[in-house]
Amino acid sequence: MQKKLIVVALAAAFTLPVAAHAENGNFNFYGVADLSYDMVNTGDGTTKANGTTATSGTSKGVVSSNVSKFGFKGTEDLGDGLSANWQVEQQINIDDAAKNTFASRNTFVNLKSEKLGTVLFGTNDTPYKFASRKLDPFGDNIGDNRALLGNNINELVPATKATVTVPSTPGTYTITDAKAAVKNLGFELRPNNIFMYTTPTFSGFNAAVAMVNLKEANTLSSDKKDDLTSFAVMYDVAPFYGSVAHEVHKLESVAAGDEESASRAGFGYKPEDQPFELGAIYEKTNDNFGSAQANAFGHKTAYVSGKYLMGNNAIKLGYTKTGNFAGLAGTTTDSGATQVSVGYDHGLSKRTKLYALYTKITNGKGANYGFSQSSGAASTTSGFGTSPSVVSLGVKHTF
Repeated sequence: MQKKLIVVALAAAFTLPVAAHAENGNFNFYGVADLSYDMVNTGDGTTKANGTTATSGTSKGVVSSNVSKFGFKGTEDLGDGLSANWQVEQQINIDDAAKNTFASRNTFVNLKSEKLGTVLFGTNDTPYKFASRKLDPFGDNIGDNRALLGNNINELVPATKATVTVPSTPGTYTITDAKAAVKNLGFELRPNNIFMYTTPTFSGFNAAVAMVNLKEANTLSSDKKDDLTSFAVMYDVAPFYGSVAHEVHKLESVAAGDEESASRAGFGYKPEDQPFELGAIYEKTNDNFGSAQANAFGHKTAYVSGKYLMGNNAIKLGYTKTGNFAGLAGTTTDSGATQVSVGYDHGLSKRTKLYALYTKITNGKGANYGFSQSSGAASTTSGFGTSPSVVSLGVKHTF
């Protein structure tokens, strides 16, 4: 009897606050469960960029959690068009619980004014990232365009190499181990320590700017400083969507004056009376990691997408092409790649759908891009010059 009373008391202690929060609008629980069975072929390649020693790929089947997630969020109306908002969001690795942490996704508190805009602190996607995410119909699964879009030097500079020499015309670029570590940034970021301001929307336009200290642990004036600045301007009035964005990483801890940057423009068209939508993105990255601070790994990437609706069904297409790194000598280094994705969705309800997709990356002989959004993506290439491909069958439920 006593044990029963304890259980009832505990249940009441947890249930009543949640109910009270739900009633005043200050608490909401949400999430996505997205699991798929992925049939992966890693492709054949070579052990080094433009190398001659061959490697043989493999075929495998993996269960992927994709971007399954849950979160808590709430808001409080402070009057006069001002509100306080908070969110805690966590990715769920349903097929590999050992990888789970807490608050790994957008987690923040903000103050929002209808007239003055929003100030946010915490962990959040950068403006450069979120300005064009809605243009990818394969977002958050194995066909995601971020396999090529937003990438920087990691396809050429493996972390296991102490140095890598990049042939150029004229001269030679030598990237040290310290600079190889820069590969962990890229331009599709969700950084900690973000401070961001977003304007109100005026005639369909709004803008966002964010700043991040990448060296929070600094304690001495001699410590090198690294920081990130990201901004975007967006326009959203049906049937058009457009965005321009720019991001800069100043990396004094790598070498004095070192930095990398990226610029991106996006365009979307979704007519209200037609069953289709189109998207396009163009991106250019730059750096000064080469000899005499020349551009070594900067490159250009283009993406186009389409989606056609047929009742509860949809057909999706996506194509990405990224060019050679700027500091490399033309086609002899062949560091570009393409990705093609084709998909089919079948809606079972407003919250649940079945899907099937096929995606393939074709790497140049000097590149080894792999898929970016799958728990089975850690080994989707077997070397340089590979053509990895995946057939994915899944179910996605939003709650």
